[in-house]
Amino acid sequence: MTPLSIHLEENIAHAKSLFPIPKSFDFITRDLYLGSTKGYWIGINGFCKLEVLQLIFSDLQNPLYMQDNTIEEMTRYMNTRIGYAQASLTDNWEDIERSVLSGPSVLFIDGFQQAILFDVRTYPTRSVEEPETEQVTNGARDGFVETMLFNTNLIRRRIRSPKLTFEIVSVGSISKTDVAIAYVGGLADEKLLEQLRQKLQSLKVTTLTMGTRSLEELLVPEKWYHPLPSIHRTQRPDVACSFLTEGYIAVIVDNTPSVMILPCSIFQFTQTPEDYYKSPVVGTYFRTVRFLCIPVNLLLMPVFLLITVYYPQVSDNLRLLSTQDLPGPTIIFYCFAVEFLLDLFKYSASLSSGRFSGSLSIIGGLIIGDIAVDLHWASVEILFYAALTLLTTLSLSSIDFADGLRIYRFFLLITTAIGGTWGFVIGLTLVSVSIITTPVFGGKSYFWPLVPFDRHALGTLLFRHPTYKEQPGKIPRHL
Repeated sequence: MTPLSIHLEENIAHAKSLFPIPKSFDFITRDLYLGSTKGYWIGINGFCKLEVLQLIFSDLQNPLYMQDNTIEEMTRYMNTRIGYAQASLTDNWEDIERSVLSGPSVLFIDGFQQAILFDVRTYPTRSVEEPETEQVTNGARDGFVETMLFNTNLIRRRIRSPKLTFEIVSVGSISKTDVAIAYVGGLADEKLLEQLRQKLQSLKVTTLTMGTRSLEELLVPEKWYHPLPSIHRTQRPDVACSFLTEGYIAVIVDNTPSVMILPCSIFQFTQTPEDYYKSPVVGTYFRTVRFLCIPVNLLLMPVFLLITVYYPQVSDNLRLLSTQDLPGPTIIFYCFAVEFLLDLFKYSASLSSGRFSGSLSIIGGLIIGDIAVDLHWASVEILFYAALTLLTTLSLSSIDFADGLRIYRFFLLITTAIGGTWGFVIGLTLVSVSIITTPVFGGKSYFWPLVPFDRHALGTLLFRHPTYKEQPGKIPRHL
């Protein structure tokens, strides 16, 4: 720790060498006189509430506050002369650097090796609104935003427990991004918490460029053959609070409108808050539909390709194709062409403006499908099966999970097209191995509650039980 100097001019010189003063226009400074004592204030324009600072400066320079005209002791001065609640003392430059760059401002006073930090920060932010990727027909319409303090407030508003804790860690040698560990004391796994603390403090990284996504890759390094997500993320406060009350840990990254949930299970990607805003019977039905969408999404196109190309008699009996004279290479080309076109179409529609995405999804789908058939790039049946696969993709609550399944499906199409039945079996085996070996933070099981088997927990995941049966005392914990 680098201590402050007792001389104000030395502290000002050190501050100018540490911060780009006056080169950077957003750094603002003030020379102050607190009675006969000199002071120097530093803050960042846009990060400070000017109306609050004006009141603080007005009080500090009020003659009634400085009747003795001198400052004898810093702690007593702060406690008796500064009415602002979020004020604290620091005696080292590391705290000052971290605080000023995060938003609080600092006041140096001549003759003291301590400085006063004023947390008058304010950040530009968007309104709290429902996330587009996790919408529900009923229920809360708020969602996480890019400001960490707002996100912690959204959680604290729902969990008013004194055991709810937010531990903050700085990550990144350049960005110094604030990362908060949220948990409920007595419910979270202490060993996993300690492992997470040590991991975050030992990360050697310059910046978290993509927020939670960058941190996810640092916490759980994945191989290229692991496309499924290793950490569950949510943008809904009600979902995050539900996991916290079950003993999970939430990781909040500043400047990111999503929260990471630890540890992770593959079954987390099959759940949606929509189930709990409907009756138990309706919620269970739609949850079952989503479970069935996973094997359909993964296997429908590869199985169709396998049967139509390598078992044409079975295809004729099942009437999978109305055009019976299509050769195998043509069917293979059609399958890959349709997969590529639908992926391109879905990607373009997702990035287009909201004013056009609805029209693009309807008109574009009709035009592209009709032209693809006329140009012999696809057949009507293959378009139907591919569109059904796309519908199962859209039904999954997690986009990351759906994208991972899409990579597996494309891999199965390649192995099936090359090797037929054996190619399909080998591809499916490799996909299974890849899913089973997907890494999870803390060494937990990716297939809990199947492995290790927990009958009660599995029943809770498969069926939407009434609320009175799912209170914290009866909710199983993946610990």
